[in-house]
Amino acid sequence: MREIDDAVREDQYREFGEKFGKPLIAAVVLGLAGFGGYLYWDGQQEAAMEADSEALTAVLDQAEAGNFDSANSSAATLGGESEGAAKSAAMLTQAGIAMDQERVSDAVALYAQIAADESTPPVLRDLALIREMGASFDTRDPAEVVAKLTPLAVPGNPWFGSAGELVAMAHAEQGNSEQAGTLFGEIARNEDVPETLRARARQMAGLMGVDAIEDADEFMAEQELPDGGAASAQ
Repeated sequence: MREIDDAVREDQYREFGEKFGKPLIAAVVLGLAGFGGYLYWDGQQEAAMEADSEALTAVLDQAEAGNFDSANSSAATLGGESEGAAKSAAMLTQAGIAMDQERVSDAVALYAQIAADESTPPVLRDLALIREMGASFDTRDPAEVVAKLTPLAVPGNPWFGSAGELVAMAHAEQGNSEQAGTLFGEIARNEDVPETLRARARQMAGLMGVDAIEDADEFMAEQELPDGGAASAQ
C-alpha cells in the first residue's frame, strides 16, 4: 500500500499537467486561461496579472530544472508580494519543493493553509486538500480521508482520479474492500483520468475482485501485446 501511496503523490501534479499542459499551468492558476469561473480580465488588473504569471512560470522552470533552493526563494517572494491565486500557486510550489526535500511536515502545513484560504480559487483549494491528505496519509485516520475527499471523488470533478484513489485506499485501510474495489474500478474505466493512474487502479480493482476491463480485446490491443504474449502470460 505504501508503494501505491508514493505513486499517488507523484501523479497528482502530473494529472494537473496532463489536463491543462505546462504552458497553461501558470495562466490557469492565475485565472487567465478561462478555467471554470475564474476568468477575469480588465485594464487595471492586466499588468499585475501578467507579471505574476511570468514570475510563476519562472518559478516552475527553476523547479523543473532541479534548482529547488532558487525556486523556493522565488516562490516565497512571489507569495509575499501577491494575493489570491498567485499567492496560492507560489505556496503550492513551496510545498511541492518541501515534499521533494522530505520536509513533509512543512509541506502538510502549507497545503493545509492553502486549503483553508477562502480567497484561493476552489480548484487550487481542492488540489491543496488532496495533497495534504496524500502527504500525511500514513498518519491520518482513514475515516478523515474519506470524509474530506469523498465530495471530490466523483466522475466529472477535475480531481476525480487523485481524490478517488486516496478515498479507495482509505476504504481499503478500513477493511471496506468492496467499496475500495468499486471505486478503483470506476477510476480505471474513466477515460478522463491519466493512464498511469488508471493502470494502477485497474490493478488494485483486480486484487479486490473487481473486473475493471470492459473490453478485453480492446485493452490487449492498447497494450500492444501479441497473441503469443497473451497466451504465455496465462
